[in-house]
Formats: sequence, C-alpha cells, structure tokens
Amino acid sequence: MSEPNLSWEEFARVDLRVGRVVSAEVFEGARKPAYILQVDFGPEIGTKKTSAQLTVRYTPEDLIGRLVVGVVNFPKKQIGPIMSECLVTGFSDGQGGIILSQPAQEVPLGSRLY
Repeated sequence: MSEPNLSWEEFARVDLRVGRVVSAEVFEGARKPAYILQVDFGPEIGTKKTSAQLTVRYTPEDLIGRLVVGVVNFPKKQIGPIMSECLVTGFSDGQGGIILSQPAQEVPLGSRLY
C-alpha cells in the first residue's frame, strides 16, 4: 500500500545522497542487532555516523567500501549511546533482513538522488 501523495516540494526537501561506508562495527548493547556505520558523503557534507539494522544480510567487512544512499538532512537522533546523523536506506527482503539501496555504478560521493 502506498502512502498519500506528496508534492514535489515536499520530496525535494528530503536530501538523499550517495556515501561510502568507511567503517562498520557491531553496535554492542543495541536493542535490536545493528551496526554503527561511518559514511563519507564527500567534501561538502563530510562523514556522518548512523546505526543500521543490517546484520541479517551483511557483515561489517561486507559494508566497508560499499556505496549507499542516505538521508542527510534529518535531525540528529539519539540511539542508545550514539547520536545518529543520517539514515541509510534499504528495502525489506521479506524475511527480516534489509537490502541496501545503492547506485549500480560509481558516482561521486555526495551526489544527490533526484
């Protein structure tokens, strides 16, 4: 079921950018299994930290160096002991896992999704 329609202006406010995972570690003490990621969104935005529940489909080693699509203009959110600064996007695999959204080819870090 899709959500109600939104305007182009509303969509344009969501700043979706390409970043590269530069570090990934197990989020010890998280309520649900998760990793703490550092994602480099290029020189304009910089590196941002987030928590991501990707443990079903990925290991930390799988994630490092991978391009991802993230929302970089949500307010910071406290998640346990870390302050999440972005949201890495993905799709449910229908079995409890998340498959990351990522470009099919290399693009410059910080490129915006339109």
